Amino acid sequence: MTSRVGPRAEGTNGTNFKHREKVAPHYQMSASLKSEVRKLNLVHLLIWLLVAAQVTVSHLNLVSHDTVSMPYQWEYPYLLSLLPLLCSSLSLPKNNISYLVISMISAGLFTVAPLIYGGMEMFPVAQQLYRHGKAYRFIFGFSAVTVMYLIMVVAVQVHAWQLYYMKKLLDSWFSATEEKKKK
Repeated sequence: MTSRVGPRAEGTNGTNFKHREKVAPHYQMSASLKSEVRKLNLVHLLIWLLVAAQVTVSHLNLVSHDTVSMPYQWEYPYLLSLLPLLCSSLSLPKNNISYLVISMISAGLFTVAPLIYGGMEMFPVAQQLYRHGKAYRFIFGFSAVTVMYLIMVVAVQVHAWQLYYMKKLLDSWFSATEEKKKK
């Protein structure tokens, strides 16, 4: 630590800092991308908990089906999206490339694919709600299709950003390993 008062080292006027070591850019990028992936993992976990809560409450008949409707078909495979979440969380502490790749591939299978299917599955119901104003499924008094589409919009954005940041993180880790091989 330096102090502003007291003796200064002989031969320096404070301008000779350019020779000091700096953190390599790929390490800086890796740290910031890891932070973003962790935040998105947390949001993904919250979305997963919402979907899991709806499935659990409706199947265990904890409340009437008038309050919380039965889940749509896409919600069951979406529950498997916990796997990519766990793999990405395991990949971050030690820069484990294989876990990150598994997370990216399984994110396509267990998160993006169910969301695409869900959008198609719920479209006729949403169309009927829009045209005729009739809804047959409800979640706490709101149309279930509206609530689930809102969750899906947030989930699509979260998963798209997750995949983007994981790809950038993978590139950052690969550039670090290539630089180590050159030395």
